[in-house]
Amino acid sequence: MGSVYRARDLHFPNIVKLVAVKEMINTAPDPIVRKTIVRNFEREANILATLTHPAIPRIYDYFSHDDRSYLVLEFINGKDLEAILNETDGFLKEEQVLGWAIELCDVLNFLHTHKPDPIIFRDMKPSNVMINQSGHVVLVDFGIAKTFQAGQKGTMIGTEGYSPPEQYRGDATPLADIYALGATLHHVLTRRDPRLEPPFSFKERPIRSINPEVSPEFVAVIEKALEYNPEDRYQSAAEMKDALLAVARKTGTLSRLSAPPAIKIGNIKPLWTFECEDEIRGSATYHQGRIYIGSYDHNLYALDAATGEFIWKYATDGGVVSRPAIYEDNIYFGSEDFRLHVVSLRSGKVVWTYYTDGPVRSSPRIAEGHVFIGSDDRCLHAVNTISGRASWRLELADAVRSTPFVSNELVYVGCESGDFYCITFSGDIKWTFHAKRAITSSPWVTDQAAYFCSLDSMLYALDSQNGWVLWRFRMGKGSIVSPCVVDHLIFTGAADGYIYAVDARTAKEVWRFRTENQISGSPIVYKDALYCGSVDGTLYCLEYRTGRLRWQFTTQGPITGTPVIYDDIVYIGSTDHRFYALLA
Repeated sequence: MGSVYRARDLHFPNIVKLVAVKEMINTAPDPIVRKTIVRNFEREANILATLTHPAIPRIYDYFSHDDRSYLVLEFINGKDLEAILNETDGFLKEEQVLGWAIELCDVLNFLHTHKPDPIIFRDMKPSNVMINQSGHVVLVDFGIAKTFQAGQKGTMIGTEGYSPPEQYRGDATPLADIYALGATLHHVLTRRDPRLEPPFSFKERPIRSINPEVSPEFVAVIEKALEYNPEDRYQSAAEMKDALLAVARKTGTLSRLSAPPAIKIGNIKPLWTFECEDEIRGSATYHQGRIYIGSYDHNLYALDAATGEFIWKYATDGGVVSRPAIYEDNIYFGSEDFRLHVVSLRSGKVVWTYYTDGPVRSSPRIAEGHVFIGSDDRCLHAVNTISGRASWRLELADAVRSTPFVSNELVYVGCESGDFYCITFSGDIKWTFHAKRAITSSPWVTDQAAYFCSLDSMLYALDSQNGWVLWRFRMGKGSIVSPCVVDHLIFTGAADGYIYAVDARTAKEVWRFRTENQISGSPIVYKDALYCGSVDGTLYCLEYRTGRLRWQFTTQGPITGTPVIYDDIVYIGSTDHRFYALLA
């Protein structure tokens, strides 16, 4: 019916952005058949447009011209499993196939639990499983995938040899995909193409009689997936994945899997949770075994980081979105009651407070015996940490909700007018820069550059010494996210729902990851992973170099704060009133 081409997207004239263009040629003489073919092609486009998963290609465009229709898809640099089999002498290693099997269970589980309607792939086979240049699977060709309606019959569709008996009767359920995965794994391990064999005859050619290097444990999993009766198979892809992980543990290959064994989509249980009386919109601070977090119930809480047990709380007269800062034996934070509060770490009792003329939504930054903090009163305040009195206050162009960054005796901060300032420790403005819209984002400053985002949709890099523009990177929508910089990569997010990785040296996009709603909280990197929350209520864990999803944890409300991680535990609050501790 058509072909797939490698193409270049000319919307990006300065870089080479490759895409895959899938062409469908509709030459059916019957107008009803022609209409059905177009409808099925459109269905593939519509299904792909709703899916965000690292093992599913992103769709960029869909259009028709004369008797041809086209999908413009993410280009996958790799080979499909059928090509790999044809180019390989001998059998593939069990641990390599096991890693791919675990990843395929992940993507099937994602499809089968998709909301509002589950999706059945219906055509799992080696030629539809790509292995990308990183060695991970990508599921391609959703041409016959469909949303699943319980009890609904359809036409017999699929690939002979891989499809289960019930699919020949037009009854495709999630268990049909599990059978087809078993058939695919059987083919890959034995090199025996089921399309050339009698239907449903896998038991007549046992895996170990053909390839004795495969462990009995792995064979048992595949044989259960290939059971003739659906009720005898694994009842979900998640259940099959658990069985595969058990094989990896028993055979000692878990640590050597080509696919990260920690990939989890949902089904993650927190170590503990703590419930406040109102939304948690801000970020927490970890210090000496305790977590400090503010809430819109007007309280700052001190919790045991290991157990989540309540230690003390300090009440303000306004919501707390400011991230606390620790200095000596006290904790500093702002509140919408117009005050900077300083509280004893040990007792939770007030030490002193400092009044501004507006809500304090900025977070404090402490350096050289002073706490620097912004306020909606349009001022940046420098307050002495001992006396609690202002050393100076500098009026800026608008409300200051950005958190100051202190570097080399200079203070960098943005404000809601779109102005960005570099200020000396004595309160004098060294230089300014003006963006087109508000700068709520808190800057990240190095010796060479100051990085920050704006609601004008730009990520900016300015020379930190003179404020000259080094480069701009355009995102899909505005951003209040504070960027994070690691290994020459800048990580940020925007209201378009994407998490971005940008090369700090070239201003070129390295990768992007799409969530289901805007990004308001800021990303952080811990070891080899990036953690970032979304207004879709989910905390995402990604490989920071590739943007590949490792796991995600969904709460019952938008996540607008930044995670804090210590000793392999990630802490995050949600507007569902709960604070969570999860294994990183």
